[in-house]
Amino acid sequence: MKKKHDIYYYLFIAPCVLALCMAVFVPFIFGIWYSFTNWNGIDTPAFIGLTNYTHLFHDSQFWLSLLFTAKFALISIVSINIIGLALALVVTQKIKTSSFLRTIFFMPNLIGGLILGFIWQFIFIKAFGAVGDLVGASILKDWLATTETGFWGLVILMSWQMAGYIMIIYIAHLEALDYELLEAAAIDGAGVWQKLRHIVFPLIVPAFTVSVFMTLSGSFKLYDQNLSLTAGGPYNSTQMVAMNIYNTAFGENMMAYAQSKAIIFFIIVTIMSLVQVYVGKKQEVEA
Repeated sequence: MKKKHDIYYYLFIAPCVLALCMAVFVPFIFGIWYSFTNWNGIDTPAFIGLTNYTHLFHDSQFWLSLLFTAKFALISIVSINIIGLALALVVTQKIKTSSFLRTIFFMPNLIGGLILGFIWQFIFIKAFGAVGDLVGASILKDWLATTETGFWGLVILMSWQMAGYIMIIYIAHLEALDYELLEAAAIDGAGVWQKLRHIVFPLIVPAFTVSVFMTLSGSFKLYDQNLSLTAGGPYNSTQMVAMNIYNTAFGENMMAYAQSKAIIFFIIVTIMSLVQVYVGKKQEVEA
């Protein structure tokens, strides 16, 4: 009887496993192979060994885009989690508009990345430009025309989009807290900050682990918002790694070289994610 149930179980998951293999694992394996060839997307690939990877380590534009992406990810992770946690703390209070506020804060996450980028491009160019004309601040009129302000434009966009999503994760953990502990701490004279620091934050460490992982992976893989907001300009100075790889593949028709970039990028993000999860899980045990 048990074997019969096992057969049904495997038959049930077989379509999903097959689809996963065809959509993820098989292309990934072929991608590794193509990274060792000179494939341009049209001609028959020829094996060239480590030539693409050797060239990659001398590609200054790729490493500049990686540095820009790392800087963006670091700032975005901090800002998104601070804003998301702050919003979660607000909407978990006993206020009448709590459900309405949750909906409003979450709505930006439902907007597509390209559309979101064009919306914020309009805000930065038109709204900021109008304010810049009024107060005579040229930096507001040219917000997307410089590397520094373009960088902060991307951070603002990403934080506005993802903060509501991260808020949901924090809400789930905050509402699972044992509020008797908070009441006991209040009776003992603990203030708001003391309760947050010594009770709330240690108990929601798993939420920090999940939220940091989500924002880390999302920030590093960002493409559509980067494309629609700055398109990598000026002079590729706000070009993130995903855009650099895409432009190499479809702009320069260097598919194999772009694949080698993608493999290196995958390794870097995987290592960072594993380290972050390991440290986060360790903090959970200590908490």
